[in-house]
Formats: sequence, C-alpha cells, structure tokens
Amino acid sequence: MQVRIGIRESARELAFESNQTAAEIEQQFANSIANGGSVLKLSDAKGVVFLVAANSVAYLEIGASSERRVGFIG
Repeated sequence: MQVRIGIRESARELAFESNQTAAEIEQQFANSIANGGSVLKLSDAKGVVFLVAANSVAYLEIGASSERRVGFIG
C-alpha cells in the first residue's frame, strides 16, 4: 500500500510503501488522534519505522501500490 503523509509547516511529504492495509493505517491514525495527539507509528515494507506527531499531520493519503514499469516509450 502506498502511503503519503503531509506534515504541517513542512514543504516535503513522507512517502513510502507499506505492507499494512488501508483499514489498518486508518485505524492507527484514528487511534493516535483519539489519544490526544499522540504519535502515529507506521512502518514501511522494508521494516523502517516512521514516527510522526499525529497533531502535525496535514493529510494522510493511502493508495494502491503501483507496479514499476520497465521499458521504453516510443
């Protein structure tokens, strides 16, 4: 699952591929917001852990993973 997180007051976004489902990611985010703005903890497909303060998340985009295409156009 492709995940993109926009962070307030930052021009860059955090983007990574996760093995979690969209529902699991949504639930984790909802739980972190419900806990008074605690930390959102997500991990990517390689096992790297990302910790983001939940109250600093501007947006959370969850989409299907895209296949990498190899080849030439023309």
